[in-house]
Amino acid sequence: MPRIIVAALAALPLLGGSLAYPDPGRVTGDVVVHDPTMIRTSSGYVVYSTHGYLEARTSTDRINFTRAGSAFGSPPSWWRTYSPGNDPWAPDVSQQGGRYLMYYAVSSFGSNNSAIGLATSSTGRPGSWSDQGIVYATSTSSDHNAIDPSLLVDSSGRWWLSFGSYWTGIRMIRLNPSTGKQLSSDQTLYHLATRPDAPYAVEAPAIVRHGSYYYLFASYDRCCAGTDSTYKIKVGRSSSPTGPYTDRSGRSMLSGGGTLVLETHGRFIGPGGQSILHDSDGDLLVYHYYDGAAGGTPKLGINLLGWDSAGWPYVY
Repeated sequence: MPRIIVAALAALPLLGGSLAYPDPGRVTGDVVVHDPTMIRTSSGYVVYSTHGYLEARTSTDRINFTRAGSAFGSPPSWWRTYSPGNDPWAPDVSQQGGRYLMYYAVSSFGSNNSAIGLATSSTGRPGSWSDQGIVYATSTSSDHNAIDPSLLVDSSGRWWLSFGSYWTGIRMIRLNPSTGKQLSSDQTLYHLATRPDAPYAVEAPAIVRHGSYYYLFASYDRCCAGTDSTYKIKVGRSSSPTGPYTDRSGRSMLSGGGTLVLETHGRFIGPGGQSILHDSDGDLLVYHYYDGAAGGTPKLGINLLGWDSAGWPYVY
């Protein structure tokens, strides 16, 4: 069973009058990852991450992780149109209606010639995934980027896919629950978050519902630069899945708003690429960071998420 972490908000140390950031929870084994997403299956936990046909790691206790192949054994033919190296990124995995769904991106660094694909599995285990093709794509003439997908099923049972990186920021489309692809009767491209200044560095959305609000977590600033990374995780919330999302101060995420959830502290540099899993002991923030004590190697971070009296999330 996963460890139970007991923490009192009042007991956390203060830095400059605000809450100090906790270290990532203890994980061991093969934990070198980018853009992790984690699920809990009947046989334990599986983390999927960027590269290697979507690398997989398994664990029975959420502490020790073992490399366990990849989601795919071979690349679908359409990948090469968007990635000459057949390199998929940033998976998002969830269980819906008795099956597992994986949304993922195929692209190359710095390009918005990109596509989001869908794969399905009855077990969620490595090697069990069947590709269902492209869900949404962008080209170099688009003003947004089809990477970093994340599925939301709202309180009314409607399905939404958020995604985006740089360009005009975070976008959303509505999906058909029967196919997992874009709903033909609603082709609206919703706009959820952006930055007012170039290079418009916001990406990797993850939306969850808590109480009466939807919370949009996103990664801001520079990823993938080892110890020079400036990645950080911010959040806003809305009463509607399509927004508008505002931060704690009331600033819109379409105007650069966002309340900090986690940023660089000590050796734990540039946390981001996050996903959220509801587990038996609470909500988990799953992310990568760059380890300043290991030359900037990207590693798996897991923390529990708490919710304060005003309904805003914090890590512990």
